[in-house]
Amino acid sequence: MYAILDIETTGGQYNEEGITEIAIYKFDGHEVVDQFISLINPEIPIQPFVVKLTGISNAMLQSAPKFFEVAKRIIEITEGCVLVAHNAQFDYRVLRTEFNRLGYNFESQTLCTVELSQKLLPEQKSHSLGKLVRALGIPMSDRHRASGDAQATVQLFKLLLAKDTEKEILTSLIKSDTKKGISPKLMDLLEGLPSTTGLYYIYNEKGEIIYLGKSKNIKKRVNQHFTSTARKSKRIQREAFSVQYEATGSELIALLKECQEIKVNKPAYNRALKKTIFPWSLYAEKNPQGYLALKLQKTDGRKKEIVSFPGIVEGRNALFAIIEKYKLCQKINGIDASDKENCFALDLENCNGACVSKEMPDEYNERVMEFINNNSFNNQSMIIIDRGRSVEERSAVLIENGVYKGYAFYNLNYQITNIDILKNIIVPMENNKDVKVIIQNYIRKKKALKIVRL
Repeated sequence: MYAILDIETTGGQYNEEGITEIAIYKFDGHEVVDQFISLINPEIPIQPFVVKLTGISNAMLQSAPKFFEVAKRIIEITEGCVLVAHNAQFDYRVLRTEFNRLGYNFESQTLCTVELSQKLLPEQKSHSLGKLVRALGIPMSDRHRASGDAQATVQLFKLLLAKDTEKEILTSLIKSDTKKGISPKLMDLLEGLPSTTGLYYIYNEKGEIIYLGKSKNIKKRVNQHFTSTARKSKRIQREAFSVQYEATGSELIALLKECQEIKVNKPAYNRALKKTIFPWSLYAEKNPQGYLALKLQKTDGRKKEIVSFPGIVEGRNALFAIIEKYKLCQKINGIDASDKENCFALDLENCNGACVSKEMPDEYNERVMEFINNNSFNNQSMIIIDRGRSVEERSAVLIENGVYKGYAFYNLNYQITNIDILKNIIVPMENNKDVKVIIQNYIRKKKALKIVRL
């Protein structure tokens, strides 16, 4: 749990500042679950330049509560949380100073979004809050007011959590829980999990990911791990110390993240996806008569495949469905191996007669190319728009010149019309054959809400 905060002060000499406004958003890693916002009477004058910067005047604070009157509420909302702020060292120091004046020792773990953004967004020219959120397309209101700055920090932190593919932020929290000696039971671990689409991460007591997976229903899938009697599940049950999750809304993003993060984190009990697992591919070759034939062959890295499959059975089933959908010839594509001159589909009027030269190659090849263009993004640029983590949100997967660049989430109230802004908020991901197949299969099954070709 995180307490994302921003503090406005009177200005002045070091450790002599007073708090004029505070905003705290309690954030569970996915959504805000509580909040506290208040002006505070610092009982000392505000520096003139601060009045000009924030718009908070001495007159506005005369009837505001003093710090001792809100101290209990601050302790309640931050208890058990990691404090998160943009330049956390400043906010934490000022908060501790105020509590010290009351004779109370306030202590908390902290995370600084300046430091996190420098590490996870090194390409950004500036890491100041104002310039950073503008570059990332994060809407911001009431700049230099506690609530506006804290809300922007919440959105920034969400993005940074997504960018943290190695899960260093979460791992540090798991380790801190270990020090407290917390050892929750499996039922307790299930309690906080949602029944939504996304990824789940099962950690051991050392803060190591021992298993990760994707599901359309996270809670149901983890429950299956915890109730299964299979040998691997039993091991997971013995070692499970904490379960974290990341909602994606989009099944495509969940598949893509699972593919990459298994290879990055190498969990002990994940065997699939550690290596490329699509050994069969579909290629297009012209036969002597000039017809484009679709050939299912073992994947050859020297050639450009159209789509790939985890096994020959899946490949043959897909090829049969493709031939039927695009009214292609079973003979030309090697499905019909009978001695008859024409294919069986011609008898059923599901072939236009390419097998007996009734349909000319140019006309036939147009439909083959239609299939290739719809299912292969070699050298193509596109944005795949899909569901987001909430009804107000959409996800975007970016492909440039046939290369998968990554994914992003954006609010429907802040439409992404500029490709440069989309590139700023994109979580960069590795481009490989596995992700290419995942995207191609998703497009082929028409699961995306919209595809924008660039």
